[in-house]
Amino acid sequence: MMRDAQILRTADLFAGIGGIRLGFEQASSGHVECVFVSEWDKYAARTYQANFPDAKIQGDITDIDAEEIPDHDILFAGFPCQPFSQAGLKLGFEETRGTLFFDIERILLGKQPRAFLLENVRHLVTHHKGRTFGTILRHLSMAGYRVYYDILKAKDFGLPQNRERVYIVGFLDHSTLFHFPESTKQSTRLGDILEERVDDRYTISDGLWAGHRRRKDYFKKVGYGFGYVLYNRDSEYTQTLSARYYKDGSEILVDQGPSKNPRMLTPRECARLQGFPDSFVIPVSDTQAYRQFGNSVAVPVVRAIATNMLSALQGPADPATTGCKQRGLAGRPFQLSLTE
Repeated sequence: MMRDAQILRTADLFAGIGGIRLGFEQASSGHVECVFVSEWDKYAARTYQANFPDAKIQGDITDIDAEEIPDHDILFAGFPCQPFSQAGLKLGFEETRGTLFFDIERILLGKQPRAFLLENVRHLVTHHKGRTFGTILRHLSMAGYRVYYDILKAKDFGLPQNRERVYIVGFLDHSTLFHFPESTKQSTRLGDILEERVDDRYTISDGLWAGHRRRKDYFKKVGYGFGYVLYNRDSEYTQTLSARYYKDGSEILVDQGPSKNPRMLTPRECARLQGFPDSFVIPVSDTQAYRQFGNSVAVPVVRAIATNMLSALQGPADPATTGCKQRGLAGRPFQLSLTE
């Protein structure tokens, strides 16, 4: 929480539906002001606008010069993860979307905000044997920032979802002392986010259910662990909600007993699984909502990181700041040596 009334200005890149912004606003008690938003997807922008009515949403960040962006203190971005995702082709910088990181770098160089927070899939760290991640860290360091990173799980911050993501934090002032948040050790239970009454349209059809079972049996025979996953109200947590959930719901199916086929989560349950409050407006179709929440962030994790970032920006300098390199240590600073 901020210790005084100082207002920090933020810029929201690859904004999606505003999950990172929401986490910062929850952490700041009204002491942040978002001055720039960029999101190219019209459906995500519709949801963002419904929940942040004052936002003036700009389009594709690749078409926007850094000079057009207002000065800001903190930049955040959940930049596209498909190029690095385990579920995708993992082409990284070979794919156009992978190069969008360099638009973040371009804006950091042009605007020099005091701090940034970036979010991506955990496989970014190991992509191309770590070379992709190393490139990202080096470019952020060469842009002038003291850089930290860690892999955090949503289930460690009160959500019944495993969801591992890498978070990268940077500070322009190298004396800033920052630590990633520790697990809240809060118990989780899927039933806590499930709705009491759910329309039958979320129950999967006989044909889809038969297909799920057939594929799971096949993968089991050939030695793979792929296939649907069934949960109930007492399940501690689910696996990661993905943007493809709208296709068949296979990664998270809710058991409805022996007399009824399993069902998919509702969009509102997906919102809760990501830590969005019930006041969060969902103005789009179920298909778009599934995509949006699957692409978004675990809000309580962002809130915890934001709390520590805001405290660091207000707090004492780190007396032990050195120029030594500390590579590959989760939660520790990455700093570029002069010989790299």
